[in-house]
Amino acid sequence: MSAALESRVFEVDDTGNKLPYVLHLPSAYLADGDEWPLVLFLHGAGERGEDPAALSVHGPVKQAAAGAELPFVVLAPQCPGYSTWACELSGVMALVDEVVGTHRVDASRIYVTGLSMGGAGAWAIAARYPERFAAAVPICGSWLPEAAGRITDVPVWAFHGEDDSVVPIRHTEKVVEALEALGGNVRFTRYPGIGHDSWTETYDNPEVYEWLLSQRREK
Repeated sequence: MSAALESRVFEVDDTGNKLPYVLHLPSAYLADGDEWPLVLFLHGAGERGEDPAALSVHGPVKQAAAGAELPFVVLAPQCPGYSTWACELSGVMALVDEVVGTHRVDASRIYVTGLSMGGAGAWAIAARYPERFAAAVPICGSWLPEAAGRITDVPVWAFHGEDDSVVPIRHTEKVVEALEALGGNVRFTRYPGIGHDSWTETYDNPEVYEWLLSQRREK
């Protein structure tokens, strides 16, 4: 685990439910007293378990581990090996509240992103707690178009590879179409010739973080 990443465990309740997690604070966080935006990153199914070091293989955690100067706090919980993000939403949100309460986080600039199972989790937690998130970036995740009415006020930029055989692109298309029909604030980027790994190109694109951080929720 990189020195830039802190590995911790969050006690969800008193019955043994826990969420290991990784926290990254920008170097400038320690040098000033400002509030910082927070990006909640939800990993894919392959990184489930009890070893937070596994979270360093993709997305903003990988970038922070490699020494990138990210302009936001990164919070990356680890889903138990027996579960999925859809089953862990209340625990994840309690973890977000814990971090917000103990760190200088701008509550109007909390964002969620995730890939594959985590892309589904990003859709799900935005729909469950739309009042908490300033924007969402779900990547190749399957979710319910019936939930679109819950997130019409949450800016969304969704990504998916057109040749994805694990989670077919139609899963994202249906949610995007439902949001568009309701007048939601949604963008959709399709990657021709790309399979399931549509996240590497997405997280390597500086415009994605620039867009994300430009969104602000009214307090």
